[in-house]
Amino acid sequence: MTDRNLIVGPFNRVEGDLEIRLDVRDGAVAAAYTNSPLFRGFEMMLLGKDPRDALTITPRICGICSVSQSAAAALALADASGAVMPPQGMLIAAILHAVENLADHVTHFNLFYMPDFARPVYHAEPWHDQAVARFTAMEGSAARDAVTARAELLHIVGLLGGKWPHTLAIQPAGVTKTPTASDKVRIQTALRSFRRHLETTLYGAPVETFAALSSKDDLLNWTAGDAGLFIRIAQAVGLDDMGFGPGRFMSFGAYPLPDRRAFKSGVWDGTLSPVDTTQITEDLSHAWMLGDTAHPRDGTTEPDEDMRDAAYSWCKAPRLSGQTVETGALARQIIDANPLARDLAGHPSAFARVAGRLIEIARTQMLLEDLAAQIDPKDRFMGHWDMPASGTGEGLVEAARGALGHWMNFDGGKITGYQIIAPTTWNFSPRDEQGNAGPVEAALVGAPVRDGEETPIAVQHIVRSFDPCMVCTVH
Repeated sequence: MTDRNLIVGPFNRVEGDLEIRLDVRDGAVAAAYTNSPLFRGFEMMLLGKDPRDALTITPRICGICSVSQSAAAALALADASGAVMPPQGMLIAAILHAVENLADHVTHFNLFYMPDFARPVYHAEPWHDQAVARFTAMEGSAARDAVTARAELLHIVGLLGGKWPHTLAIQPAGVTKTPTASDKVRIQTALRSFRRHLETTLYGAPVETFAALSSKDDLLNWTAGDAGLFIRIAQAVGLDDMGFGPGRFMSFGAYPLPDRRAFKSGVWDGTLSPVDTTQITEDLSHAWMLGDTAHPRDGTTEPDEDMRDAAYSWCKAPRLSGQTVETGALARQIIDANPLARDLAGHPSAFARVAGRLIEIARTQMLLEDLAAQIDPKDRFMGHWDMPASGTGEGLVEAARGALGHWMNFDGGKITGYQIIAPTTWNFSPRDEQGNAGPVEAALVGAPVRDGEETPIAVQHIVRSFDPCMVCTVH
């Protein structure tokens, strides 16, 4: 086979600002270099603004995960000001955020990931006709089903947040909407409708039955619904034999509640340990950025207009204690001690990553139903808070794609520093000063490249298993 170099991209079906350079040797990827080619500069836009403006500006980073950005900004302001949400405010904020993440997962599975299996390259496979009928982009029946169900689910965000995306409902001291008893019934009705969609199409069985799977063998024997079709296809194309992550997983913990986070925080590398956010740094050695490696609280965003040759991306390289970590639904479920996710952790393939989302969809549906039942319209949803003239704050949440952090400094009522590390920044980072590849770069090594392929199908499966959102990466 001929050794060659390929430039592959764009990838995503919504926003495609990702380019990957591949060194191909002996029919497989020998090295990969991920480039986030669009610089946006939101961190620079925030400088000099009133700190409260972050609640309006940061959700505009992304139209897919805007509630995540809003929640992170609100928590950073709360940290800086000492604001505390009342329990019912935390409950509604968690519902808003979990609904967005749940909708995101279902969108990814049906509209972003599965359509690749309807491609002509798989025409000889016995399952191909079924994949074409269900998942052909813009035409498959799964897309219609998912978009309809997703729209109904997102009515909850409209009800509690006024609109989606870019709601301002989540504030440092609570939420702006006091739901009525009628609102509670409407939320529960929407969740029952979404459950019917999941049980009819995705799982072909009760949500609890899928959530109760405790081993990889149990998962591989699942045949019902679109999840069963995915598992059948994944085994046929060898999805469990490609796209291995670093085996280190991190979660900041999802959905703060009065006494816990609904999904736990931590770092998993075979054993569970706490996340020490003081050990986070952003390496700029291979990014078109100026400055030194620093913790985000001390970091800056100063683009290298000369785009020096040693760099190849606008994305910084975040590291935890000098190491890469993978973040996302699989990481969250591993850290939250889900038995099936723990069984998948030792073999962190592209298959495991998609399976992690299927696990989380079921568990998030159940979580939302539990949270909705606890809504008390007679209680308080917003507390009092005062904005200090100076301060520093950290806001940590879990977007659908993984760990999202906001770090802000302000003085004299004006923002003096604002840094954001998004999930895709962690997963799609370039190399660091020691030459260590980012998680996706490392996962692509060994991916098969067929003769004549200019956009290798295996590379697409691996990249999409991480679900890139590059506009969040460079803000």
